[in-house]
Amino acid sequence: MTTAVGGDRDVADGAERRRVRRATADDIGSLVRLRARMLTDMGVDVGGEDAAWRSAAADWFAERMARGDGFAAFVVDDPELGVVACAVGACDAHAPGPAGPSGLYGHVSNVCTDPRRRRRGHARACMDALLAWFRDETPVSVVGLNATGDGTALYESFGFAPPRFPYLQFRPEREAPPAG
Repeated sequence: MTTAVGGDRDVADGAERRRVRRATADDIGSLVRLRARMLTDMGVDVGGEDAAWRSAAADWFAERMARGDGFAAFVVDDPELGVVACAVGACDAHAPGPAGPSGLYGHVSNVCTDPRRRRRGHARACMDALLAWFRDETPVSVVGLNATGDGTALYESFGFAPPRFPYLQFRPEREAPPAG
């Protein structure tokens, strides 16, 4: 159960209550760590702690937080482990159309809970806060995400459904940059 509390939300966790809050620059390391956990759970090789993508992700989070518009991340703190769950979303600019006159579409790029704190409603609470942000603070009319098998039921419970038209991807092949 979640209840709004001045922009943050309280989350029932057994007898304890946890606060869902908007992430700050102090949380960037945790957002990168949880992104790595999510990607690992999806079978992606994330490399070591010094993998180049991690600093690029930290820069991406920092840039969007500094701009302050079109981006939000919500987290749950745990007294022992620190940030244990997150949901991250951004607005993407597209050409306006009848279903989206602003041209902005929402995208949820990261939902993850630390394996030691799963099945306690943290991901649901973070998603609830993120979707409220999309609804109340942005002009988006559609929010999309890529779901894993483990997350599909959660997203469907919020009303996510397959799009009318299939989403396809193309991955251009590029030559590897020269070594050294």
